[in-house]
Amino acid sequence: DRQTLVAVLQFLRRSNLRESEEILRREARLLGDDLGNVAAVATSSPGVAAVAAVPPGKGEARGHCGVCPSSRREPGEAGSACAARSLGGSSLCWETRVGAVLVEDQPDVSAVLSAYNQQGDPTLYEEYYSGLKHFIECSLDCHRAELSQLFYPLFVHMYLELVYNQHESEAKSFFERFHGDQECYYQDDLRVLSSLTKKEHMKGNETMLDFRTSKFVLRISRDSYQLLKRHLQEKQNNQIWNIVQEHLYIDIFDGMPRSKQQIDAMVGSLAGEAKREANKAKVFFGLLKEPEFDVPLDDEDEEGENEEGKPKKKKPKKDNVGSKSKKQDPNAPPQNRIPLPELKDSDKLDKVMNMKEAARRVRLGPECLPSICFYTFLNAYQGLTAVDITDDSSMIVGGFADSTVRVWSVTPKKLRSVKTAADLSLIDKESDDVLERIMDEKTASELKILYGHSGPVYGTSFSPDRNYLLSCSEDGTVRLWSLQTFTCLVGYKGHNYPVWDTQFSPYGYYFVSGGHDRVARLWATDHYQPLRIFAGHLADVTCTRFHPNSNYIATGSADRTIRLWDVLNGNCVRIFTGHKGPIHSLAFSPNGRFLATGATDGRVLLWDIGHGLMVGELKGHTDTIYALRFSRDGEILASGSMDNTVRLWDAVKAFEDLETDDFTTATGHINLPENSQDLLLGTYMTKSTPVVHLHFTRRNLLLAAGAYSSQ
Repeated sequence: DRQTLVAVLQFLRRSNLRESEEILRREARLLGDDLGNVAAVATSSPGVAAVAAVPPGKGEARGHCGVCPSSRREPGEAGSACAARSLGGSSLCWETRVGAVLVEDQPDVSAVLSAYNQQGDPTLYEEYYSGLKHFIECSLDCHRAELSQLFYPLFVHMYLELVYNQHESEAKSFFERFHGDQECYYQDDLRVLSSLTKKEHMKGNETMLDFRTSKFVLRISRDSYQLLKRHLQEKQNNQIWNIVQEHLYIDIFDGMPRSKQQIDAMVGSLAGEAKREANKAKVFFGLLKEPEFDVPLDDEDEEGENEEGKPKKKKPKKDNVGSKSKKQDPNAPPQNRIPLPELKDSDKLDKVMNMKEAARRVRLGPECLPSICFYTFLNAYQGLTAVDITDDSSMIVGGFADSTVRVWSVTPKKLRSVKTAADLSLIDKESDDVLERIMDEKTASELKILYGHSGPVYGTSFSPDRNYLLSCSEDGTVRLWSLQTFTCLVGYKGHNYPVWDTQFSPYGYYFVSGGHDRVARLWATDHYQPLRIFAGHLADVTCTRFHPNSNYIATGSADRTIRLWDVLNGNCVRIFTGHKGPIHSLAFSPNGRFLATGATDGRVLLWDIGHGLMVGELKGHTDTIYALRFSRDGEILASGSMDNTVRLWDAVKAFEDLETDDFTTATGHINLPENSQDLLLGTYMTKSTPVVHLHFTRRNLLLAAGAYSSQ
């Protein structure tokens, strides 16, 4: 479209972008005089950026728009984002940052823009695709695996392009001919895609908008990329080249191409793999130093580190214990990096109890497996949807589909509420047992039911000091309950849709929630508004977890990725891809170095947080994994699944001798052990109870929970 081209050239001249103007003019074979002949073109719609679709020259891999200087890049450089400013004044960034909040009409704008590229004959799409398919299938084995990654994103974009341009019959035949070639883990996405058969369907379809506005990331070696580029340019296959340029982000590395097995381990998420840049930031994964206080114990400091089942420790030797914990972990964040609540006297008392318990802790290992105590919820016709157990294992809470939250005492000590204000005024506040006297014996019972939510309760979490309980629900709220009065103190409103999970920080005060609106929010108990909003996932945030040092939060999502967020500044510091289904469970190792994740694909993946690498894959479950937990000293990982089993894995062996050299980190050449069966220490079946929660007591007894299902 010559008019558009001239408009862009004039804009470039006005902005003093001479070099870009020259390049564009050369490509479009327009002389300087032609430019003068055309008056300034006024664009009627201010929101649309006029951008010429320029076929890239043979010499270089062009950026997204081929207009801005920043878009020129050498073959294989990851394209930098560039904004082609519109004549009407509003600007549109071609590489819409994932996580940027999209203006309502912006995705349509990008769809309009992509329509510029449709000089292709719709009847030739099948030919283009099968030509590329033939080329890739006939290429050398070492390149074939890498280039095969192109099939899926190209298939989706070509199909959407046909539908968008209202070539419905061509789109249908294209889909039917090639959808069978796609990897099995994209079946769910293809099902959604097959329902988009008309242009009208595309408006407001989330999957479609995600695909249009976020770039699909492929990691390919330089050799494979050059091969692909040469083929497309020789064949003059502009249609496919345009899609590669505009909708894919090719992350190129120098070195050997990856094998099919290495690629399969890492791909499968909604937006391809993570860019290598995404996992470069420094992460302080070490643990904070425990505050020191006097305890009537010989081995105080040694045990002091074991709140929340923290670092690994050898059997304490009585003499050198004080020296060890005073050393600051070199990978730990500065103590005051984020403000944490002061320890109250009751917290100190609890730490002392914790230390005494820890002194009697069982050392687990392949030779010494934990006993497992299973809490089965019988006759749970209300539908059990969430479970949590206090750190000291004294209470268990269930969230139910009938919108109730039920708290049980699992010790002989019954649950009691505080007396009424009138009765409290009669108590002698100076007496030693004042904390006993304020409790009302008449209210003692094994079970308390908390009413307040107006939809199923999907997540529950006890505060570390056992004074509070969080619950989140389909009604879009997170509620904070007092375990002194068993009443609701606050309803936190911020999510507009169901909230799938919530969790207290290991230090209390802060908590995190994640929901259907695709964001996770960080809250403090005394603030109505969230302190941080973590945006970036392309689908529901299904599970959330605090790092043991409370400086980071992990979120798992239905977009099949796990992200690690920095609480201090809200940045995403890690993106992990590899699961083939929505993530439903997360667990940090007690030393803070590793993360275990479980999903609907029945696999447990293990990640090295410092290096941003997948370091293990545990196969064995046959259904969604809803529960993961490391033992208190991190020797054993327990996983619980909808397949009615609890499995125990040897975590020490899984994490030893890791290959985390710079090369592996740079290229993603991960070598996972062929067989995870030698890490499996035991499988324990329930009669017919899916496992929804796991918890190691302070002495390393494993508690599991689930609701008996009769089918």
